[in-house]
Amino acid sequence: MMETQKNNPLTRKQPTPPQWEVPSPPPVRDRLNLPPHWRMFIKVTLIGVLTLLLMIPMMMIENLISERERTAENATDEVHQKWSGSQTILGPVLTIPFKDIVRMDSDGKTEKIISVVNVLPETLEITGNIRTEELKRGLYEVVVYNSPIEMKGTFVLPEELNIPGGNLNDLQLDEAMINIGISDLRGIGEQITMTFGEQTLVFNPGIPHNQLLTSGVSCKADVHPLFNNGQTISFSVKLQLRGSESLYFAPLGKTTSVALTSDCRTPSFNGAFLPDHRDVTDTGFTSEWKVMHLNRNYPQALSENNWNDEVIKSVFGVDMLMPVQHYQKSMRSVKYAMLIILLTFVVSFFVEVLQKKQVHPLQYLLIGLALCLFYSLLISISEHTGFTTAYTVASAMTVSLITCYMAGVLKIKRTALTIGALLACLYVYIFVLIQMETYALLAGSIGLFVILAVIMYVSQRINWSGRE
Repeated sequence: MMETQKNNPLTRKQPTPPQWEVPSPPPVRDRLNLPPHWRMFIKVTLIGVLTLLLMIPMMMIENLISERERTAENATDEVHQKWSGSQTILGPVLTIPFKDIVRMDSDGKTEKIISVVNVLPETLEITGNIRTEELKRGLYEVVVYNSPIEMKGTFVLPEELNIPGGNLNDLQLDEAMINIGISDLRGIGEQITMTFGEQTLVFNPGIPHNQLLTSGVSCKADVHPLFNNGQTISFSVKLQLRGSESLYFAPLGKTTSVALTSDCRTPSFNGAFLPDHRDVTDTGFTSEWKVMHLNRNYPQALSENNWNDEVIKSVFGVDMLMPVQHYQKSMRSVKYAMLIILLTFVVSFFVEVLQKKQVHPLQYLLIGLALCLFYSLLISISEHTGFTTAYTVASAMTVSLITCYMAGVLKIKRTALTIGALLACLYVYIFVLIQMETYALLAGSIGLFVILAVIMYVSQRINWSGRE
């Protein structure tokens, strides 16, 4: 029975067929059989391509900053339209019309030569106290000001007063007017009155004879003592003026003195003349100008219509700047984006080669996107906190993110912390360059030289040829 079972083919144990193992495919680099230096070349090329591709989001961020800056400018213009714009004070000017004077031209036709003569002050003293305040329009702050301005001086009959084709008897003294040029009449806060000799004058809007001044206030005045007796007439006028951005004056006096005080901590003195004395502190500034008639290109009596441009060219004053110009600083920081991305990639590549770690090109791309996101964080946070705070927060977030990511990729915390520390030092260096103005180019050139020297030194430890 047992013998039968052994010989039965159904019950007999079948031999196990041989098991054939399918070998796993070799890595791509082994199948390509590329030498080490070629693999390194391909990796460097991919990093370069990624660096160039990351310029696309950086251009988008530049456009974002420009768009936000335009939005801020539109908000500023809207506030200026409702409050008052930049103010330029011209005057006071004594304007006297005269009888029509005509002459014959070469064709026998008659033409009027002139219609008015503008007499400028002999002396002009201006004092003002500019009190600034910040108005908000959404996220944006706009600097405006209130300024009581007092103007004192004298009028005399100028020696150079002459009327081509006529004489002083042609002047219509009864129609004489005092004009004060004010660029934006919305800024007038109170009724303007002037003490002119023994007279008290009340001004009205508009300038009838606008050959010299195009916008301002005017009033009639009795100037007979000035022309008949040769007297000196003193004047005094006070303005309660509102404005924004800037306040300028024209040196219309034979001797013009301007003294300004303000609580503005960031003034910019501009125009044809700089202050003779100025003092800028954390609480405000004081400034003084003194301009002689020899310093400008027009006389004390203007009897023609072509002096307006020369008067405008001679204005001077002060601009009240915003305490923080975060859009300009953000745009300057974007200019260094290529440097930060490239240096971060170089450090990561050196770590990859020297410590024989593998960093995938996709991981390089993620690191680059994190560096680009820094600028978006910077501009968005700076609109609420200011540039310095925003830069600190954005750089801390970016450095922390990249350090943690490199620690997970390289599996070496010490190396990841070193990369984070180098990136933090780079952000500090860029911040210093942004704050500097006079020595920014010098400091930037020296810094780049040092960075290049370090890269050249470290690159000597890499076997670029792939040979033993």
